Amino acid sequence: MSIKFTILGCGSSMGVPRTDGFFGNCDPQNKKNYRTRCSALIKFYNQNILIDSSPDLRQQLLSNKIKSINKVLYTHLHADQTHGINDLRAFYLLNKKKIPIYSDEKTKKFLFSTFKYCFTSTDGYPATLEFKKIKKKLIFKFKDKKISIVNVLVKHGIINSLCYIIDKKLAYASDTNLIFNKDLSLFKNLNFFVIDCLWKDKAHPSHYNLNQILNLIKIIKPKKTILTNMHTDLDYQKLKEILPKNVVPAYDGMTIKL
Repeated sequence: MSIKFTILGCGSSMGVPRTDGFFGNCDPQNKKNYRTRCSALIKFYNQNILIDSSPDLRQQLLSNKIKSINKVLYTHLHADQTHGINDLRAFYLLNKKKIPIYSDEKTKKFLFSTFKYCFTSTDGYPATLEFKKIKKKLIFKFKDKKISIVNVLVKHGIINSLCYIIDKKLAYASDTNLIFNKDLSLFKNLNFFVIDCLWKDKAHPSHYNLNQILNLIKIIKPKKTILTNMHTDLDYQKLKEILPKNVVPAYDGMTIKL
């Protein structure tokens, strides 16, 4: 099956470097330490399904030569996942069709109240996006082929976030500090586990750290784990040197074939 997953951005909420140029522990000579905010893309034949519209979306889409967006899935309502939403307007202009948006109810209310102009025509500007009902399992078809995307509620500090599991092969959980025990069976024996890893060992109320991830993958046993949402504390090369062989740090533009 022709499915390609691209990690468009793998940086934490302020990216690496931060706007003030701060790299922290990250070596600026290594291009893989330049991290934009988290977004991802599922390419299913000629369909492009975006996960989150980070503030860096325009740069990400240009860098990866992405010419169309057919659908958008949102993980949650935070600014680093939503504030690039206006850049979706270009894809509406291509075919004059509203782009379908899928999210939980809380994110839907936030998007509509904050970016109402995207969903309601005003002052001569047409609406460019439309909400679609999100189901536990979304099935998208292309000719006689189909892709299954299951959403799983995970904890992200004081709110919840959605993890997306694609064809039971890849799970994308970019913002979480807890996968509920009742759902762990859904994560067993994945080919790829793309997971939030903010820091090495410091505790955080909304994100996993590396020690927690290493413990988690002993339980769910994915074939390969890919760390995303990384802070300036985590240098790409230094991480590679200490990680088990089946765990790797992400980098912007990293692609995975399913």
